[in-house]
Amino acid sequence: MGCLRSAGLRRAEIVGGRDPRVRRKRSGAPRLLQLATSSKFQDSKSGIRPALCRVTSRALHQPVLLEECLTLLGAGPGATVVDATVGFGGHAEAILERTSPDGRLIGLDKDDEALRQAELRVRRFGDRVQLVRTSFRDLRQTLSRLGATRVDAVLFDLGVSSPQLDEPTRGFRFSEDSAESTPLDMRMDRRSKLTAADLLATASEETLADWFGRYGELPGSRRLARSIVERRHREPLRTAADLLRVIREARVGGGRRHHSATLVFQALRIAVNDEMDALSVGIEEATESLAPSGRIAVIAYHSLEDRLVKQRFRALERGCICSPKAPACTCGRTPQLRRLTRKPVRPGPEEVARNPRARSARLRVAERIQEAA
Repeated sequence: MGCLRSAGLRRAEIVGGRDPRVRRKRSGAPRLLQLATSSKFQDSKSGIRPALCRVTSRALHQPVLLEECLTLLGAGPGATVVDATVGFGGHAEAILERTSPDGRLIGLDKDDEALRQAELRVRRFGDRVQLVRTSFRDLRQTLSRLGATRVDAVLFDLGVSSPQLDEPTRGFRFSEDSAESTPLDMRMDRRSKLTAADLLATASEETLADWFGRYGELPGSRRLARSIVERRHREPLRTAADLLRVIREARVGGGRRHHSATLVFQALRIAVNDEMDALSVGIEEATESLAPSGRIAVIAYHSLEDRLVKQRFRALERGCICSPKAPACTCGRTPQLRRLTRKPVRPGPEEVARNPRARSARLRVAERIQEAA
C-alpha cells in the first residue's frame, strides 16, 4: 500500500463551480479540497520519494517566528483562521492548538506535495481543518465556497519552504554537485504549464532583463539577458548547470550579500509563479475577508516582498488616494487597516541558530478597523 493511501488522505474536487462533495474518513481526517480538475493522487506519479513519505512533516519543517505570529494574530478559542500558505503545516498545527477546542483552520497551498505533508501533521484535529489546493489570490472565492464569509485572522508565510528547497527535482535552488541533474522548473503549482526553462526559451531580452533587475536586483541584468538569448539560439537551457554556465560567462556581479546565481534563481522563481502580483492581490483579498478587529500577518523573506507588504499596508491604512491639494475627498476610499508593527519583527539569535534559513524573515501585522465592517 502506498504511503499516501496509508496516511488516509482523501480529497474531493470542485468541477465547473459545483459545490464540493467532501469525503471524510471515519477517523475524522481533515478535508482536502481540490479547486481545479487534475489527476488523483497516485504514489507512482506524485513525485514524492518513498523516503520522504516516511519522514514526518514535523521533522521536515520548522515554522518561522512561530510565537511571534501566534501572539500578534491574537486568535483564541473558537477563532476561524486562514493559513494562506499552509505549506508543511507547522504554523497551522500551532494555530489549531491555540484555538482549541472549536477553532477552525482553512489552509491554502498550490503545492500538492506540501498539502500531503500538512494533512499528516494536522489530521488529529479532524473536521476543524479544511485544506484546499488553490492560490491565495482566490481567497475570497475559496472562503465563499466553504461558507466562511468573515474570518478572524489570515497568515501568509511567503517564499519557499526548506523541504521544497531541499528537493532537487523542484529546481528552486542550485548546487554545483547536482546542477547537471536539476531541472529548471521552479513551479509552486505543478499544474502550471510554464517552467523556468520555458520562460528562458521564450521571453524577450527586454523581459528577461526586467525580471533580473526588478525581481533579483541583479547588477548587469541586461548583459545576462543578452547572453541567455545568444545561448538559446545554439542550444536550450534545461538544467541548473546550463544556466550557471551562462551566468559565469556573462560575468555579472552579485549583491552585497548574495551570489549572482542566487539572485537570478530568485528572479526566475518570482516570474514563474507571478509572486509579486499574487501577493498584492492576496493582501487585498485577505483584508476584504477579515471581520472587524481581525488581523493579517505576513512573513516575507526578501526586500521585494517586504517592501510590497509595507506599501500595501500603508495604502490600506491611509484609505484616501486623492491629491493632498484636493479641497475634499472624491475617491470615496476609507481606511481599512491599522498597522500593529511599524517595523518588521525579526527572528532572534536563538531561532536563527536553530534554523539558519529564518535569518531573513520579516513579519508585519495589521488589524482590520471597526469602521470598515
